[in-house]
Amino acid sequence: MLDRPSLKQADPGRLRLGLRVLRDWRPTVPRFRALLRSMATSFVVLAATLWLLPGVNASGLVALLWLVALVTGVGALLRPLLLVLATVLGGLGALLLGVVVQAIIMYVALRLNPAASITGFEVAFAASWIALGLAALVNWVVDAGTDDTFVLETMRLMSRVRRSHPRPDDCDRDGMIIVQLDGVSAPLLRWAVRAGNLPNLGRWLRAGTHRLASFHTGVPATTPAVQAGILYGDVRQVPAFRWYEKADRRLMVTNRPRDAAEIERRLSTGRGLLRDGGVSISNVFPGDAETCLLTVSRAALPGPSSSGYAAFMTFGLARALVLGLGEIMKELWQSRQQRRRDVQPRIGRGGYYLLLRPATNVLLRDLNVSLIAEQMAKGAPVVYCDFVDYDEVAHHAGPARNEALHSLEGLDRVVGVLHRLAADAPRDYHLVILSDHGQAQGATFRQRHGERIEDVVQRLVRPTAPARSSTAPVEQWGPVNALLTEAANRSGATAAATRAATRKRSAGGQVTLGPADGEKSAVEAGDPESVVVASGNLAMVYLPHLPGKATRDELDAAYPGLVEGLISHPGVGLLVVDEAGGPVAHGARGSHHLAGGTVDGEDPLLPYGPRARADLLRHQGMDHVGDLVLISPVDPATEDVAAFEELVGSHGGLGGWQTEAMVVHPAAWARESEEFVGPDAVHRQLITWLEKLGARAPALDDEVRPSPPAVDAPSRPPA
Repeated sequence: MLDRPSLKQADPGRLRLGLRVLRDWRPTVPRFRALLRSMATSFVVLAATLWLLPGVNASGLVALLWLVALVTGVGALLRPLLLVLATVLGGLGALLLGVVVQAIIMYVALRLNPAASITGFEVAFAASWIALGLAALVNWVVDAGTDDTFVLETMRLMSRVRRSHPRPDDCDRDGMIIVQLDGVSAPLLRWAVRAGNLPNLGRWLRAGTHRLASFHTGVPATTPAVQAGILYGDVRQVPAFRWYEKADRRLMVTNRPRDAAEIERRLSTGRGLLRDGGVSISNVFPGDAETCLLTVSRAALPGPSSSGYAAFMTFGLARALVLGLGEIMKELWQSRQQRRRDVQPRIGRGGYYLLLRPATNVLLRDLNVSLIAEQMAKGAPVVYCDFVDYDEVAHHAGPARNEALHSLEGLDRVVGVLHRLAADAPRDYHLVILSDHGQAQGATFRQRHGERIEDVVQRLVRPTAPARSSTAPVEQWGPVNALLTEAANRSGATAAATRAATRKRSAGGQVTLGPADGEKSAVEAGDPESVVVASGNLAMVYLPHLPGKATRDELDAAYPGLVEGLISHPGVGLLVVDEAGGPVAHGARGSHHLAGGTVDGEDPLLPYGPRARADLLRHQGMDHVGDLVLISPVDPATEDVAAFEELVGSHGGLGGWQTEAMVVHPAAWARESEEFVGPDAVHRQLITWLEKLGARAPALDDEVRPSPPAVDAPSRPPA
């Protein structure tokens, strides 16, 4: 269990919460920067106030600077106390107190300064109001982005939730918060900890309170597939981020709510990781959780009202506006620096990404924290939440570039905030930090070869035959669409504005921005000769005119030259196809029979690591795998791969760190092995830990499969 105060026997009131704020307050570099900013703000504001208001005067620059220094210094000394009073009195009480204190400080400063004059205390009081009003225009914008303000408001939210909800009967049992850092590989996390860039995680690992374990995801290394394994223990239903189902002529895209709901129906047995009162936040699937918030497969379905959501929309939007604007400016600068320095490989980072980055790295991140805090205050036994900040930036900037590492540092701060907030929950919570996959870097297939993989396939199948593809980057739209759907199906001004802004891209209550809907409609239209879908550097080729999963003989007979043409293409490192003796992985200079392990010529699996054979063999046993499975080459020197999507950082197939995820857990907890192999192994381990905590009841043999949730969306609330 994390180090924490033992102040949990009674429900904390505002005074106790205020004392905790005071105890946790420490001088830090960000707070020193805030002090300097306050001095600059005070100089401008006080100069304007003294100029505007008759009856008060500070002649000369020295007198004004002295006044600024005094006001700023006294304010800095009083700030911890004011934080406590703001907590106890609430916002209005703190405002009134602050005005009185500011008036006293200004009156004393002007009286003590021989170069200044004032006609009376009432003038100082008026001056303080004017100064406060002018400063508010600046400080509201700047302070909205500080962690102190955000944590304070979130702690007040937890206090309100605890007062309005009964204390859970099983609060003597510990709970678990599972934080998924999307896309963070184990090697990258180790490097960042050793470099000292992650103070919270680094402190836990160095102090020995937590341990870091490697987690080999296998193929496909995608969020939906790994979450299916972690949440349900079943990886067979999700062969990639998207795939084509030949029997129904249907394209499945896992971050489309309707498709995700169908996949959930196939996965759910009622024994998911989050049953028995668990909470799913910002995930693809709910894991049989009773409470689902921003979960893709439940988007537009009726959900519980959330105090965390309402509170965030009250105080969090100001912070999101400030930090989001800063994130856009930061992105413009960083992308320009990449171009100016000719950093390679790189991709274009304009267009929609300018809005997606602040949405995922600011808005969703802070909303997730608010929702987790609310559920901790209610005493939920287990909460699982996915933070996509790092993954989104790494896709566009590169997984080990400064931009991505800065996002990872932001997630470390989130972990620290959750640790602080957990101390005010009604039960003791343990934090488990894990990832769903890593990322590999490299120039894209199109950048290297001047054409897309679907163009190559169409040329080899029949240049004039109708072909369809789904290879545009779509992953990043899933969390944003879930958020917009959640917002649009609520009531109030924010909901009305969301519905108005997304009306053209909404159907049945679901917002679906991005290319997924267009690709789905195109793929399912007509009678295509070939369909190509991509997930990172994994691509699957389907020949719809051949029933079932086609064998090598059937493919050679129907499309002579297709298999050999793809094997010999320099952009294809591996091609897997079913043959008489089972699936075979082919490379340009040899082949590997996956079932028996025999190799003809040069082993094509060698560049992909010792687990490649087991990974590909398991992947071939999944439902709806393509007739042909393609994986791009991996550079033996740099471990670069070539994504079939236009992303410089990618995951889905093999090569680099994309299959090397991680799990950070309390050191006192025993685990089955030093390395987890497969998401289902993580699923089993988490269930074992939850059962030992008492946060999950043991499985019963007579449990029945629950009815799947309805896919049709409810009617929208009134604007």
